[in-house]
Amino acid sequence: MKLYLTVISLTAAVITGIHIALDIAPFHYALIAVLWCIALEFAIDGGMAILIRLTPDRWYPAFSPRFRVSAFEKKLYLKLKVRLWKDKIWELGGLGGFSKKKLLSPDDPAYVEKFIVECHKGVVTHRLSYPLGFLILLTLPAPLSLTTALPVALVNLLLNILPTLALRYNTPMLQGMLRRMQSRQRP
Repeated sequence: MKLYLTVISLTAAVITGIHIALDIAPFHYALIAVLWCIALEFAIDGGMAILIRLTPDRWYPAFSPRFRVSAFEKKLYLKLKVRLWKDKIWELGGLGGFSKKKLLSPDDPAYVEKFIVECHKGVVTHRLSYPLGFLILLTLPAPLSLTTALPVALVNLLLNILPTLALRYNTPMLQGMLRRMQSRQRP
């Protein structure tokens, strides 16, 4: 959470500072525009999370080909060293009733399957937020839409890509655990 708040605060400070230095807008107007964009991004991302949370779990089966992580992706996640930084990602699933911060019941197949479903829901939520985050450009007049809203939307895009990578990194391992548990349960 600290990482996200730091990135968001630095973004707000840099954008406001650039506006003042380049005389694009007065301090108070620049600050209000930045805070407006950040608040809208939170609203868009939160709205997406609520909408996806309301969808049935059956739309996100644990072994759906739609959510398959390719061999290329797995190699990419190793190169990006996702394992080293994934735990620093802000995880708000607990607000909706299922935290993905820690695997609490690794021996329970139903819990692991629910964990995978929640990972799939998280991926969909973040991926929908990628393009929708750019809607904030429509809320400010030119040139502020490009000098304020665009940088905020780009930072929001980055802050949505990171959890997507972490969720996609974890999914194959969870699926492997679930397969092993299911194979042990079969007679």
